[in-house]
Amino acid sequence: MFEKLKAKWGVSALQLVLVLCTFAIGGSLSGFGAKKVMTLLSWEKNILWWIVYIVVVTFLWPLCVLTVSIFFGQFNFFQSYLKKLGRKIGIISK
Repeated sequence: MFEKLKAKWGVSALQLVLVLCTFAIGGSLSGFGAKKVMTLLSWEKNILWWIVYIVVVTFLWPLCVLTVSIFFGQFNFFQSYLKKLGRKIGIISK
């Protein structure tokens, strides 16, 4: 599985570890940040709370991943990764 990811992304073994760590820490940070935002809103946990939480996480995730990637030296990888992702979902035009 890791060999396929290395080949798909064109990275070395060390870079793959750094990329996976960046994904993990950035994702956790976005979830933590979204919980803090939702705490500030002081809403009761119901279906609307969860919908807003998912939206907040969705918007925070790219920012968190890019920020964490700077510290791991993987900013160029994640910048191009997010551009490709944006093109696939139609946010960024070609």
